[in-house]
Amino acid sequence: MSVPAERVAAIGPGALRLVCYCGAAGQVVGIENMEKQWSTGRPYIMAHPELLELPVIGQGGADSSPDPEKLIDVDPDVIFVAYLADAAKADELQRQTGIPVVVLSYGKLGTFDEELLESIQLVGEITGNRERAEKVVDFIEGCQDDLRARTENIPADGKPRVYVGGIGFKGTHGIESTQAGFPPLTAIGAVNVADETGQKGSVMIDKEKLLAWDPDIIFIDEGGLAMVKEDYGKNPGYYQTLRAFREGRIYGYLPYNYYTTNVDTALADAYYMGKVIFPSAFEDVSPEEKADEIYEFLLGRPLYEDMAREFGGFVPVRLGG
Repeated sequence: MSVPAERVAAIGPGALRLVCYCGAAGQVVGIENMEKQWSTGRPYIMAHPELLELPVIGQGGADSSPDPEKLIDVDPDVIFVAYLADAAKADELQRQTGIPVVVLSYGKLGTFDEELLESIQLVGEITGNRERAEKVVDFIEGCQDDLRARTENIPADGKPRVYVGGIGFKGTHGIESTQAGFPPLTAIGAVNVADETGQKGSVMIDKEKLLAWDPDIIFIDEGGLAMVKEDYGKNPGYYQTLRAFREGRIYGYLPYNYYTTNVDTALADAYYMGKVIFPSAFEDVSPEEKADEIYEFLLGRPLYEDMAREFGGFVPVRLGG
């Protein structure tokens, strides 16, 4: 493989996003059909709408098979793949196309994982954007360090108990859908009641469990907010039993899992949640301005208003309104 690769294809959940973070959107020669079919919610496409004009190189999706003929047609120097089932499939694609295939990973966390940062560096190296990739890694790590430092001295018994509901997982879900080890909350050292389940990742709880937890603050994924509001319409008494509802401490947040993790939005959510949960520790932060700073650094455009228009933004939620 000749480096730097001037012509790039990226297939599978999240591969194209990392190419965009590395400033290599102009080197992309084709995109997946799913990218064209979906409306919005993916900042890397919102920042680079010109990508939607490129030829289709396959259907896309976590379980779909790449289309070797369409990939050959656009003649990339390298094919980046993410979430292809196994290494054998990557080898097979390389054999079928005669084009070098490089496997990327978001790691187990999917948000701020070491493997994600290594993948960004790999994309930068191969596309001739090493310096840019290093800056991206430094920026993400800098945000993590800043988030951690703001709350690390707050004693555990001084932290509010928090629940996150309506989280999308292979589709939209209502209030029962939550996540243990929810990355934005972990990043700020918040107390996530779902961690008490002892499970990892997505969890569907019994609605009675939420009543038993009775958290101080509830965040709702705005991708699932319509389902939560619909459920409220049927069962207002259930929600009115929750302290967070009675005290007006229910907040929406921007969904960040869309064709795997939009790291930009996840970081922005962490700052916003920090501001809500630990206001004094985040006194100097405007979540909206911070979101734009993150979008602008990673993708070259302030996108908070676009995302807020689409989903609602960093606002308290009125379930009955």
